[in-house]
Amino acid sequence: MSIPENLAAILARIDAARKVAIAPAPQTALVAIAKTVDEAGVREALNAGQRLFGENRVQEAQKKYPALKAQFPNLELHLVGPLQTNKVRDAIGLFDVIQTLDREKLADALAAEQDKGSKIPRLLVQVNTGEEEQKAGVFPRDAAALIAYARDKKLPVEGLMCIPPADDDAAPHFALLAKIARENGLSTLSMGMSGDFELAVKFGATHVRVGTAIFGTRAPVNDQEI
Repeated sequence: MSIPENLAAILARIDAARKVAIAPAPQTALVAIAKTVDEAGVREALNAGQRLFGENRVQEAQKKYPALKAQFPNLELHLVGPLQTNKVRDAIGLFDVIQTLDREKLADALAAEQDKGSKIPRLLVQVNTGEEEQKAGVFPRDAAALIAYARDKKLPVEGLMCIPPADDDAAPHFALLAKIARENGLSTLSMGMSGDFELAVKFGATHVRVGTAIFGTRAPVNDQEI
């Protein structure tokens, strides 16, 4: 199937999942994860009507999106990979949403740029629901403290993001993320990938992150496939 056909099929599956969900979010947006996808592939998705895209690396995004964002002003770009503090200035100049706020040091770096007059993208706190040592994200028990820390610095924290362990049942992880969001008055939930986005919709995902099911299998990189 082509990229436009894949997009149409996924959007139909999201709609079907919403119809059987007990308490779906008011809407569920599809973020097309385009890591390692060339500009032509992104453009094909744009021409099919897709406007939300996600990238894992600041440097890769810098090569693809300035011209695309100029041509498609309503293109919304999400950073879904870990952000190093030395890349903060570059990231805030390109991304509309950073989904991977996961530590106080990063909040400090974002706040420092904000204090200089820079506009900070909308932020999601990444929660490591599986408490995997090799994976980015704040552990669930520390999430409320990080949210409060970022809010104290007047950062625009809107919600939470998670990537459940690859071999786990994702349902408890999605339920936990939704619980943390409720407890902290957050409305945005980015959860669900190519293999489990329909389940995420049923747990109230406002954003699902799908790459392989849109663009096909790509060369492996050192990030979990989404």
